[in-house]
Amino acid sequence: MWKRDEAVRPPAAAGPGPSVPQGHDAGPARQPGKDNAHIGKSVVVKGALSGSEDLTIEGVVEGTIELRQNVLTIGPNGKITAKILAKAVIVQGHVHGNITAIERVDIRDTGSVDGDVIAPRVAISDGAHFRGTVDMQRAGEAKVEAKVEAKAAESNAPLLTPPGTPPSGAPVR
Repeated sequence: MWKRDEAVRPPAAAGPGPSVPQGHDAGPARQPGKDNAHIGKSVVVKGALSGSEDLTIEGVVEGTIELRQNVLTIGPNGKITAKILAKAVIVQGHVHGNITAIERVDIRDTGSVDGDVIAPRVAISDGAHFRGTVDMQRAGEAKVEAKVEAKAAESNAPLLTPPGTPPSGAPVR
């Protein structure tokens, strides 16, 4: 059941002491720079997309997406053809391209991924579509990022290659 966010309402006259709205814990306040940006389903982005806040995509993105310190959510209407690098990735829509996450990748039941996934934790829900390889690193963030940098440094590698295709275009044996 959804509750209306009472934190945005002006506080009612209260007695002495701090008041915490019902249904909310007294956790840390929202940090600046940790807002959630949203790309609507009628928006088309072609090129490099980067940022320093969590991002939800419902539209179309072609190119690269880089959110190293933030969460990327591809909504049910999202159609992504991109190389993705983020702290965490939640897929509810369609992704064609490789995904690298520092913490985790979660492919939900409505999600579809055609590409390789590199992350320490990967969850694929029953009913989700996945075609590619999974590389789960147990080591910390530094090793995952080092692997990302090594892959990016490969010379003459096209931005998007079908899963299982070597960068030279030669057939897989």
